[in-house]
Parts: sequence; C-alpha cells; structure tokens
Amino acid sequence: MFRHYIEKILKSHVYDVAIETPLDAAPLLSRRLDNRILLKREDLQPVFSFKLRGAYNKIAGLERKARDRGVIAASAGNHAQGVALAAKKLEIEALIVMPATTPRIKIDAVRNQNRLAEIILHGNTYDEARIRAEELMTDRGMVFVHPYDDPDVIAGQGTIAMEIFRQYAKVKDNKKIHAIFVPVGGGGLIAGIAAYSKVLWPDVKIIGVEPDEAPCLYQALRIGERVILDKVGIFADGVAVRQVGQEPFLVAKECVDEVLLVNTDEICAAIKDIYDDTRSIAEPAGALAVAGIKKYIAREGLSSKTFIAIDSGANVNFDRLQHIAERAELGERREALLAVTIPERPGSFLKLCRAIGHRSVTEFNYRYAERLDARVFVGIELRDGDADKQILIRHLRESGYPVLDMTDNEMAKLHIRHMVGGRALGISPNDPPPSNTEKERLYRFQFPERPGALLGFLTRMKQGWNISVFHYRNHGAAYGRVLAGIRIPDNEAESFQTFLDEIKDDYPHWRETENQAYELFLR
Repeated sequence: MFRHYIEKILKSHVYDVAIETPLDAAPLLSRRLDNRILLKREDLQPVFSFKLRGAYNKIAGLERKARDRGVIAASAGNHAQGVALAAKKLEIEALIVMPATTPRIKIDAVRNQNRLAEIILHGNTYDEARIRAEELMTDRGMVFVHPYDDPDVIAGQGTIAMEIFRQYAKVKDNKKIHAIFVPVGGGGLIAGIAAYSKVLWPDVKIIGVEPDEAPCLYQALRIGERVILDKVGIFADGVAVRQVGQEPFLVAKECVDEVLLVNTDEICAAIKDIYDDTRSIAEPAGALAVAGIKKYIAREGLSSKTFIAIDSGANVNFDRLQHIAERAELGERREALLAVTIPERPGSFLKLCRAIGHRSVTEFNYRYAERLDARVFVGIELRDGDADKQILIRHLRESGYPVLDMTDNEMAKLHIRHMVGGRALGISPNDPPPSNTEKERLYRFQFPERPGALLGFLTRMKQGWNISVFHYRNHGAAYGRVLAGIRIPDNEAESFQTFLDEIKDDYPHWRETENQAYELFLR
C-alpha cells in the first residue's frame, strides 16, 4: 500500500496558489438518478483546472539551486497554465513547450498567467512537444515538470481527496460515500486521490473514467502492464494520452477499483448535466466523472447512494459549444437520428410528418432527387430514451416507411447531417459505370488544425486521383475532422493503400465506404 503518499499529501505546498474548492450538491441530477451526486469543483481554481496543485507542489519543493536553473514543461493547456502560475509565484524562470496545433485561447491563457514565461510552439502532438522539451531541458539545464508521472505532482493532486473527506464530514446526513469518480488521462489525479483514499477509507470505491477513444489506463489494467495506444481520440483533449504514467499505474493497480469508458455523446450529455445544476460549462475531460457515474448507476441499478464526481476543469473553447450542444441530447438518449425512405412524389413529405405526429422534430434534411425514392435525414426528440425510439421506428415501419437508425453512426453525426443534398454522377448503383472503372472510396480523416495541413495532405496524394466529396468541420479543438471521397481506378488500389499507410501518423483515418449513411445520402 502507498502509505508514504499520506505524509506527502498532508505536507503538500498547494494553497499558496490553489483554493479549497467546494463540494457542491447537484440537486437536479441527483433527483433524476435517485442518488446523491456531489461535484468537487476544481473548475473554480484560478486556472480553471486542478493542474496547478501538482505543478506548484513540485516546483515549490525544489531546492534553491534547482529553482535557479528554471523549470520547463510540455503541455497543450492546463498543466502549462499551472506551471506558468507556479513559476510566477515563486519568481523563477519558466519555459513552456506547446504543440503548434494548440488553440490560441490556451496559448493566451498561459501568457496571461505569466508574461515572463517563454513559450515555444513545436510539433503537432503532445508527444512531439515533450520530446522537444526534454531536448531543451538537457541543453539549458532546466528542471522538467512532468504533468502526471511524478510523486510530487501526484501528491499535489491528492490534496483533492484530503479536502473531500474533510468537507464531506460536515455534510448533513452524510451517508457513506459509495464511490469517487475521477477522470483519467496520464493518471496523476486518480493516483493521488486513490492513494490517500484507500489508506484512510478503504471501503470507498475509486473509479476512473476515460473516453472510449483514449482508454490507456483501462487497457493497462486489463493486460497487466502499460500499453501505448496506436491512436487516441481528441474530443476530450485534456485526457488524450497514449500511455498512462509509470508511477500512476503502480498506484492504480493497487488502489483503483475499476475504470469505465464513455463515448463522446455521453460526455456531452454530462457537460449539459453539470450546466443545468451549476450554470458552469465543464470541458469534456472535466465532465468525464459525471458521465461515468451515470453509466455506473444504470449498470448497477443503484439508488439512495452517494457519489462524488471530480469536475476537473472548465478550459473549453467557445467554438466547441455548438458541437457539444448537438451531441448532448444524443448522449442523454433524448434524440433519435433516423434515415427514412419516402416515395419521391408530391405529398410524401407531408405524409411522413403526419406519421411522426406531434413529436418534436429537431432537424429535417431533404433534397429532391430524380429517383423513385427519396431519403430524409430526420432528428426527433424522445420522451423515454431508447424505448421510445424503438416505438417510433416500429410505428414508422408499420406505416410503410423503411427506417435506419443513425443515432450511433459517428459519420452521420459528424458529417452527413450537414451534407444531405446530392450525389456524384457515375457512382450510384443506378448509374452506368465510369469508363475508367474508378471507384469512390470514402474516409474520415483527422487533420491537425494548423496552416498548411490541407496542402500537405493534397501534396502527398497522387495527382491523378480525384476528390469527389469533401466536408470539413472545425470543433474548436487541436484537430479538425474531414470526410473525403476519393475516386481511385481499380488498378491503383494498392498505390492508394500505400498512400494511406504513409500518412496514418499525421492524418489518422477511418474507412467509411461501407457506411449505411453513405449508401443512403451520398451515393
């Protein structure tokens, strides 16, 4: 057991810069889930994230000679702000290396915390920025402040657990805490909370929550050793880590009860839940714990229990809010997205609306096509989640309408709903085959949000290949999402696959040629 962390946590130097954040009730969510839900509001810290605790504790604990060398860190956001603030408070030199894809708002936030800190933009990912930071550390003799894989950083984050148990002792009718839910990226936060909790309150479950697109601790615990993920999703950018830290993993193996995975829609729904109760907007990583609580309660069928969620941060870009709002109702299972086939003749649209009845329609996408049938992409509000959706689908089918459920189709949610309108000639099953036997191949790509990204992609693609579909959406993240159709002659299929293999590190991609949404709306 990691008892030595108790003393390290109790002696941590965090309150020169951090505040003791409140443990707030979430009455609306508690009533809906029939359990007491409490939020540990780390989004209220001066840097709107828990990260300053660990960063300051590490830097404040350095000896005078080490401080005189200055500190260096690699980060795409919250850790960078914590290091910058700590360095300013302690009046020492700071160098922050950030990926070139870091949104301007986060770069400006670091500058606002410490205008004397040097900021270097390098690479497209955190890993590339970290490698550069380690090189500069050696060249300049500075002290590297790791965002999570450091005992002093872990101890600083562990002060959150110390506060939770002290605060909960003052809660009226304080029933036993059933579980504390913690967002997981590199693992520093959950390691600190778990090490403190399991020594003093071993019966309280410590449950980690990760995006299903970045399950580094989940996979490590399942296999029994740390793994490096081939790719990670970037929606919850604060926890988009390919490998859990070594020290956090050692703690987690002994002290973490389980790790849950949640999807993007569930994260967005949790952001809305937090907003409804607090009128604050959590960043995606900050809402992971609430999403995990909801999933756990549904799985276990629990009621009248007490759950605590770490609301870890609120550094969300404003231009991501539209995307979050679009996905929140899907995550709460309050909206269904359906592809409905109707006869292509006057009056069909009206008849479909009558079949839907008095339900609230959230979106309709339709365009005239010179065919016997037309496809309509429709969003419909649900009253009772999946059960209501199945009733609706059954009713439409009984009314004579072929229906496909697109609610969980990622390509449909990201792209197709914004693209319904037309099809390319020569690729529909009803069209004559093109003379050069070209076939359209559809892929989703992840593009770094930096100048020249599209040009770099096109330059590496063979000149004779024709782009027949292209849809791009910026969600305010470090990476954009692109849907591209490329027409490839049969005799160049192998060359195209080689192209995909060569760009996979810079432009992660997913094949969508067989996706039903593509068949219905774009072919």
